[in-house]
Amino acid sequence: MESSKHIGWGWLLVGVLGSGVASAWATSMNTLTQELADTQAWREKAYWRVAMAPHTEHYRPSAEHQSVWAVALERQRRDGWLAGASRFSNSFGQPSAYVYIGHRFDGLLGQRNLYGQLSAGLLYGYRGRFEDKVPLNHDGFAPGALVTIGSQLTRRAAVAAHLLGDAGVMLQLSWDLR
Repeated sequence: MESSKHIGWGWLLVGVLGSGVASAWATSMNTLTQELADTQAWREKAYWRVAMAPHTEHYRPSAEHQSVWAVALERQRRDGWLAGASRFSNSFGQPSAYVYIGHRFDGLLGQRNLYGQLSAGLLYGYRGRFEDKVPLNHDGFAPGALVTIGSQLTRRAAVAAHLLGDAGVMLQLSWDLR
């Protein structure tokens, strides 16, 4: 009887903590939605960034792999939020695209010019026999995400490395149109 009483208290505690986590998550999502919907910040407190990625290094090279390149256009807000689109040739020579939102974190590891960037969005392009190369792919469409580490070389020029999951790393050069 005593152990069932403890189990009951345990479930009550899980319920209380769970509702607190759900409430905090809902509040965070509401704040995020408001931040991203701030059209004035996208117009007045932002700048364009153009980028090109001329080289990708695969962790496990394959005879099927082809040269990978990418071009991108991003709108970067001064508070770190960003939105963009990229056109690229995937590892199998297929025309592909990635549209995304994300956040840039300046001063990474206490270094003024070092930054990290996270983005998530919709990926298109892995079709046919290569459809299974990307998780959750349906008719060439799949969720996508990038983790980026970069260095702001000058006020306008930057170099970055996009970590492509367990597939490889893509080098990028970018120019801020400030």
